[in-house]
Amino acid sequence: EVSLDKICASKIFHFGTLSFTHAGIRTASQYAIQCAKEAGALISFDPNLREPLWENLEDARKAIEYGMECCDILKISDNELTFMTGEKDYDKGAVLLQQKYQIPLVCVTLGKDGSRAYYKGLTIKAEPFLQKNTIETTGAGDTFTGYFISSVIDGMPVQDGLKLAAKASAIAVSRPGATASIPVRSEVVEK
Repeated sequence: EVSLDKICASKIFHFGTLSFTHAGIRTASQYAIQCAKEAGALISFDPNLREPLWENLEDARKAIEYGMECCDILKISDNELTFMTGEKDYDKGAVLLQQKYQIPLVCVTLGKDGSRAYYKGLTIKAEPFLQKNTIETTGAGDTFTGYFISSVIDGMPVQDGLKLAAKASAIAVSRPGATASIPVRSEVVEK
């Protein structure tokens, strides 16, 4: 089921490839993406590559390519960037993807090495908020993505959005669980 009312009222529609591992869910996801585009929403995409969930990695590659073909914002991790481009130079890899797929805003997360965004010909770098009390990293990427997307909706400068997202992720990794570890906005802004 696809809730068209919610999709059409959205400013940003976000998706990842986890919903592309099964045919029926993939079809529904593609329909939702098309509806969001037609309604004028920005499309945000996080490959969120989980290799064991795919029968073969070529299917994963095709799903990621599909996502990059239709997104306005790409949040991609360092290992996903290398998987898609073969590049270990993240600046080169990000620019390759940005040019090939005409993606206006590409954000690369680099774990303990921070993050970078590529926007309007600029490379914007942000340092990580390293957490001494890391319990687990499950949910760190999703937390980063959610906070970064919210910064876009709020019209924040990209540099500030990267910092906000990194700060939220640092809080998340200091707590157990995935969803339960995600901090509320007041926790991130106050710290």
